Formats: sequence, structure tokens, C-alpha cells
Amino acid sequence: QVQLVESGGGLVQAGGSLRLSCVGSGRTFSSYTMGWFRQAPGKEREFVAAINWSGGSTDYADSVKGRFTISRDSAKNTMYLQMNSLKPEDTAVYSCAAKRFWSVTQYEFRGQGTQVTVSS
Repeated sequence: QVQLVESGGGLVQAGGSLRLSCVGSGRTFSSYTMGWFRQAPGKEREFVAAINWSGGSTDYADSVKGRFTISRDSAKNTMYLQMNSLKPEDTAVYSCAAKRFWSVTQYEFRGQGTQVTVSS
């Protein structure tokens, strides 16, 4: 079982930056592929970014490429999402998720989420 807790959300002006954190529990956390997702009001949840267990492989949604950076610190059981050049359309609840294998589509564990609001 893996439990995930996000933090770091808030209100920021367009063009600003935020760093989200996701702390995981469980001895096997470091072996999991981790991902960030977001859901805006009235919209479906969408993929933002993912990172494999070693940090050697990452993947991003086209809408955030070049602006967001995903990383992890396995010693701290923590994953990060550095968000730069934020836009109003980035406003959403951001949540982290974990799955055992990079190649599997479905994530097994999810956090509750943290609100990010970008004002214009």
C-alpha cells in the first residue's frame, strides 16, 4: 500500500512559478513510477507528467512541455513538480499518483490533490 500527500499549491499570477511536492509512504515507494495529474472544474482529469523509479525517464503532456519539470528524491520519498511560466489555463486541482510499472497505463494509488489557481 502506498499513501500519497500533495502540498505546495496556491494562488499565483500568470507568469509566476510554484513547486508542488508529493510525499509517499511505504518501503517500496522508491520503486514506483510516479505521475502528476490535474483536473479543472467541469473537465476530465488529465495527465501532466510522469517519472520512472530511477528518475531516468520522464514524460510530459504537450501543454506543459518546456514549462514544467518533474523530479524525485527517493531518499526523501518525495516527488516534485516545478511549474514555471504559469498560465490561467493551468488552474486545476493537481494530484499525484503511483504505479508499479512504467509501461502500465493504470495508476494504482492517488493522493487527494492540491489546488493551483493562476490569475490573469
